[in-house]
Amino acid sequence: MSNYVVSVQALILVFFIGCWELAGRLRWIDVLIFSYPSKVGRQIVKDAVSGELWPHLAMTVGETAVGFLLGTLIGTLLAVLIWWSPFLSRVLDPYMVVFNSMPKVALGPIFIVLFGAGFTAIVVTTLSITVIVTTLVVFNSFNEVDANLVKVIRTFGGSRRDVFLKAILPASFPTIVSTLKVNVGMAWVGVIVGEFLVAKIGLGYLIVYGFQVFNFTLVLSSLVIIAIVATAMYQLVVYIERKLVRER
Repeated sequence: MSNYVVSVQALILVFFIGCWELAGRLRWIDVLIFSYPSKVGRQIVKDAVSGELWPHLAMTVGETAVGFLLGTLIGTLLAVLIWWSPFLSRVLDPYMVVFNSMPKVALGPIFIVLFGAGFTAIVVTTLSITVIVTTLVVFNSFNEVDANLVKVIRTFGGSRRDVFLKAILPASFPTIVSTLKVNVGMAWVGVIVGEFLVAKIGLGYLIVYGFQVFNFTLVLSSLVIIAIVATAMYQLVVYIERKLVRER
């Protein structure tokens, strides 16, 4: 069944690329704006061979990895903290909801002023997206654990620490691991938004530069690279999830 699904996915991708290439070759679309796959491929190969691509790719991947890991770690720890203190949970709940609803692009300039126009500001922009999402998802998972498990531990004299370690955390482990997959996408969004605002290097910078000079093939090639690397990161997280869940 899985091989059949992969085959269908591959056929859809090939069909889409073929239609795009045909539409570009026959001028059914404006190639100045939409380009076409072979032209985008040549752009990627040219930038890779010349060495221009690698510093931008390395910077963006580095920022994404740091934002992804820190966002997941800090968000999970914050979820544990507010679960441990019901008072703190009630106090912070409306603030987290409001902050999560705020457009992070609007916060970007503030981060730039606070942390400077560079790596730190971009990572903090990423954290502003990943931390709250992780916290809300993991905290809700804590609250959805079967109350009977908690009652059993309490009945035998277990402390809040025992409840967390023996019931809450084990039951929420699949959700915590699954949050990694969500954070892959969130981290990429945060990094690209940050690079749009401040970066002088990175794939987000290449996209902005491509728009400025009307080189939309460069824009699309950067988007294709982002899609490829993000997919690779996602598949790595899926592999880690399967390993961890199977070991449990």
